[in-house]
Amino acid sequence: MRTPSREPQTLGGAGTLDRIARILAARGIDPTGPVADESGPSAPSEALPAGVPPRYRDAVADHPQVLAWAREVDSQAVAPSAGARRQVTTGPSLLMAGVTGAGKTHQAYGAVRALAETGVGVRWRATTAADLYAELRPRAGVDSEQQLAAVARIPLLMLDDLGAAKASEWVEEVTYRLVNRRYNHMLPTLITTNLAIRDLRTHLGDRVASRLAQMTTRVEFAPVDRRRARVA
Repeated sequence: MRTPSREPQTLGGAGTLDRIARILAARGIDPTGPVADESGPSAPSEALPAGVPPRYRDAVADHPQVLAWAREVDSQAVAPSAGARRQVTTGPSLLMAGVTGAGKTHQAYGAVRALAETGVGVRWRATTAADLYAELRPRAGVDSEQQLAAVARIPLLMLDDLGAAKASEWVEEVTYRLVNRRYNHMLPTLITTNLAIRDLRTHLGDRVASRLAQMTTRVEFAPVDRRRARVA
């Protein structure tokens, strides 16, 4: 016995589409409008606090080199099409070095705010190096390669406390792959560390240290722990 064949059916006739359109309109959704980009926080600055920890939501950069970085990244932003908002695509990087509590992280978040306040569009991510390594460690059900690629290609990355995690061949390899991708594609990166370049070389290897030396402007912070100074 043969089962009668059926013609392919169109999913949703005109009546169905009309009902969907009315539902979307009632919710204030324009079905013809652009799809929201959920890959990360975006400028301008009113969207910035969504991606900033509460402690740094009011962070303001005042270091001359940090402010100069924001201006340079803004100057290199380009519009993807005529009339579109300019987007961060390439730009310089900063390596902010100093003792614990010197204000590096505060300045880094302030730098992101300064960039956002220029009105340029930017997708960005902030993470500590230790958290990033924990996220990327191979484990069942997680595509670590895909996660690394996503971090490596984000237009703006803030990598906090580089060199704080325990050194290992795996840490050196992951850091090299991340830094090398951003070096080759000239993606702006904000890096904070308590280590000197020579110590980063020992901790992460010559390949990482060499690229950081070329791709970043080094910003030295006064050797003062502001956190303890405030408590005192």
